[in-house]
Amino acid sequence: SPYAIELGAGEHWWCACGLSQTQPFCDGSHKGTGITPMKFSVDKTEKLWLCGCKASGNKPFCDGTHKKLAE
Repeated sequence: SPYAIELGAGEHWWCACGLSQTQPFCDGSHKGTGITPMKFSVDKTEKLWLCGCKASGNKPFCDGTHKKLAE
């Protein structure tokens, strides 16, 4: 499922490996996996839907791909 999160303006790191204990954000758990987090920026404080399935075509944002994975 996606994460509905109010994010402040600035840079953020989205977890791409799925191992982070602070989903959907990176906590360094990817080290040694060959997968790196994705840095993204937000211009203003707003509610965003961040991908939780790690398969979105619009990473780090949810594009509904998780619905197709459940079928």
